[in-house]
Amino acid sequence: MKTYLRILRYALPLGSFLPTYLFFTLLTVVFGILNFTILKPLLDVLFSNEATVKTLSPPAIELNPQYLIKYFDYLIADQMQTGGQRAALYMVCGFFAASIVFSNIGRYFSTVMIEGLRARVVNRLREHVFSRLTRLHLGYFNNERKGELISYLTTDVQEIENSVGSSTAVMIKEPMTLILMIWVLITLSWKLTLFAVLVLPLSAFVISTLVKRLKRNAGETQQALSRILTVLDEALGGMRIINAFNAIGYINRRFQKENTEYSRLMVTMARRRELAPSISEIFGSFVVVVILLMGGSLVLGPDAEMSASAFSTYLLLFSQVLRPAKEIVTTIGNVQRGLASAERVFGMLDLEPQIKDKPNAQTIDRLTKGVEFRNVSFSYGDRKVLDNVSFTIPVGKTVALVGQSGGGKSTIADLLPRFYDVAEGAILVDGIDVRDLTQQSLRNLMGIVTQESTLFNDSVYNNIAFGDEAASMADVQRAAEVAHAAEFVNKLANGYQTEIGDRGGRLSGGQRQRLSIARAVYKNPDILILDEATSALDTESEKLVQEALSHLMKNRTALVIAHRLSTIMDADIILVVQNGKIVERGTHQELLDMGDGLYRKLSQLQAM
Repeated sequence: MKTYLRILRYALPLGSFLPTYLFFTLLTVVFGILNFTILKPLLDVLFSNEATVKTLSPPAIELNPQYLIKYFDYLIADQMQTGGQRAALYMVCGFFAASIVFSNIGRYFSTVMIEGLRARVVNRLREHVFSRLTRLHLGYFNNERKGELISYLTTDVQEIENSVGSSTAVMIKEPMTLILMIWVLITLSWKLTLFAVLVLPLSAFVISTLVKRLKRNAGETQQALSRILTVLDEALGGMRIINAFNAIGYINRRFQKENTEYSRLMVTMARRRELAPSISEIFGSFVVVVILLMGGSLVLGPDAEMSASAFSTYLLLFSQVLRPAKEIVTTIGNVQRGLASAERVFGMLDLEPQIKDKPNAQTIDRLTKGVEFRNVSFSYGDRKVLDNVSFTIPVGKTVALVGQSGGGKSTIADLLPRFYDVAEGAILVDGIDVRDLTQQSLRNLMGIVTQESTLFNDSVYNNIAFGDEAASMADVQRAAEVAHAAEFVNKLANGYQTEIGDRGGRLSGGQRQRLSIARAVYKNPDILILDEATSALDTESEKLVQEALSHLMKNRTALVIAHRLSTIMDADIILVVQNGKIVERGTHQELLDMGDGLYRKLSQLQAM
């Protein structure tokens, strides 16, 4: 119930919705029940004649269904006395037609309103989930499967919409219908109704046991579906490797295994879900049989307590009581799947981002002094990646990081924009700890080009001006020229408006990297972070881009990570990183003159 109420919070405010919805729902229910209460006077008209109808006086006004029945009897008797049996039949049919019209008007408007409410709930929930995902720290995404994350926004939210969203209408309308129908039944015969009501708790106990198991099954089913999405995402992203290694059979068997498990869980859950309404139907049918026996004894004989028309009306109305009861039972079963998905989604929403701004965090607009890493240590879980790292990047200078893969170079680059927080020590920007600055103002100072060019399925223009909705074409073109991307962009079918496909798949590796560099150039940052920025380029492109980067880095603070030592020979200082520590530092020539130093060995290996 707590989870269900939390979902409904996304529907707030309900002030303008609830009164109108309740009005139309009540209109549907009242006139829907009235359709059946008209049955008694209709039968009286059909199986009576003018001679047997007694003149009645208008009944005293009462707030119960019996008043309506008496009033209809009065109107029919009066009509039969004045206009005959056929006139009375016309009147009853007119009431019946009007009742159907009003009932369906109420049903239409109440359904439209609940659909609008459901759309609003799902829209807000999906936006909240996406917003939270984009604000979680990068370490969270390293530990989670992509298929799991996608399922939060797709299948889980869809289950909430289908199961929990649609149940809102049932949980308001059907209890109301059930209460009013039982009220009418009590008016017709309290003895028969008392017996019927006593059977309901037994049915509810059996169904509640099934519901608990359904919720557990629903959670397992959603986990299985997220694993299918993971396999699908990996297969689509790695199709080139799958074909190259003749692993089509392997990936198909892996998908088949997950798909079979998902199907098994779906069948198990369907069996239990369908058991609830079946049990409810059995109990209901049993009650109907007993009512036929009991009601028949009340109608038959000289001392009959009910008329045949009243008993027929009661029997038909009671058969309709089973419908809302069955709807409620079925909905309770179906809603468990939505609640299981909701608990998964809320579990993610309740995660607190590890990287948060302090309550009174400062802002910074420009870099005026420089960057300092002071005794910085960092670990991924139990694995220590950086150990007491210290260095300074004066404003306007370039510091390069070199060393073997896995030494901690990229981690240093990730700590500066505060993608992670240091475990020990501090990183200072203009003498201020980055943890005391707002993340937005800190990252506004930086332009980042990573080893893997990350582009979006959008136009060239939007990829270069990424995040700036007020960008000018002149600035975008200027950035492309600096990154030596303008030449190939102008040759594309639609120039800067050309769609580049998923992850820039319609471009070559070198073209993608030059667009990534153009994106950093467009931002015109105070601090440049280049993590193997030229690694995907051919020799000619690398030379062009390196010239552009050298021009861009003049009088600009830069942190450069490189494996090719030729690209960082002009750096103001080069740091050699090994096993999380800085083992050498100096200019290119100073490091070469160190004799048997690591930098000299790397240089000799690359020269060979």
